[in-house]
Amino acid sequence: MPDALLTVEDLKTHFFTEAGVVRAVDGVSFELNAHEPLGLVGESGSGKTITALSILGIVPRPGKIVGGKIIFGGENLIGKSEDEMRKIRGRKISYVTQDPNSSLNPLQTVGSQLGEVIRTHSGVDKNEAFNRGVKILEMVRISEPKARMRAYPHELSGGMRQRIAIARALAGEPDILIADEPSTNLDVTIQAQLLELLKTLEKDLDMNVIMITHDMGVIAETTKKVVVLYAGMVAEIGDTRSIFYEPKHPYTVALLKAVPRIDRKKSLEPIGGNIPNLITPPSGCRFHPRCPYATSICEEQVPPMEQAGKSMVACHHWKKLAFGKEAAQ
Repeated sequence: MPDALLTVEDLKTHFFTEAGVVRAVDGVSFELNAHEPLGLVGESGSGKTITALSILGIVPRPGKIVGGKIIFGGENLIGKSEDEMRKIRGRKISYVTQDPNSSLNPLQTVGSQLGEVIRTHSGVDKNEAFNRGVKILEMVRISEPKARMRAYPHELSGGMRQRIAIARALAGEPDILIADEPSTNLDVTIQAQLLELLKTLEKDLDMNVIMITHDMGVIAETTKKVVVLYAGMVAEIGDTRSIFYEPKHPYTVALLKAVPRIDRKKSLEPIGGNIPNLITPPSGCRFHPRCPYATSICEEQVPPMEQAGKSMVACHHWKKLAFGKEAAQ
């Protein structure tokens, strides 16, 4: 078993609101290995983005990491000072958001924003930072890169702004890139191009990607390992092929059935109900109110994470359910 680049162990990140404590991430564990792109998948509210922000040490208030470990480079990132984390963010671990407008400053040119990151992490002068910025834009397939360096974000298309956001994340030459729903707001053609670009960059730059998405189609295209999150907890972990062809958890199966298929006639099957209120989450298995296979034990006991073939699963009934390949159909 290779040494993990990043280990998240029993991570708990809660939000302390006037209405109560929101258990947004409640005991999440997984490992990222070299050359094994990882996907975090689940519906909105499953804890994907808060897990990423916890890794980076930028959980917004009133959120707070209350337990667990995040091991990177042999050190636990939880508890490090802000100055220590600044040396890691962008240089070792970078982040691309779903909306590039939230990460790009509308009042600064693309070159100014790229140059700031480059100078911060490498200490070069403005001219060298500009030249490196041009090369990075070429890398992310931006046409006329010198002209784009002098442009403002609002002068660019949505797809180009997202490429600029990726370029900014790459400017510090990180070991790990966390891509949080990077193609969600783009049309299908641009989305496919962007995902293909990320796969190429991963290989060319010897970079390791954590892909955050609600889309199992994106997971199939970009990852080798998948962590299925539900209501702040891990439902299933496995290699991508096993997750698609031998899913063990009813929630994983439900996500697969909600994927549109163009190669056959197939009705989409929406998942009934909603993500629970994480101030007062359901007892036992958090998925049980929406699960067609739930029994009394599901309501009473939190299922342990168990080895299930090539996967790990938290379900009381995985042995008898045996979904197999038909779930992917």
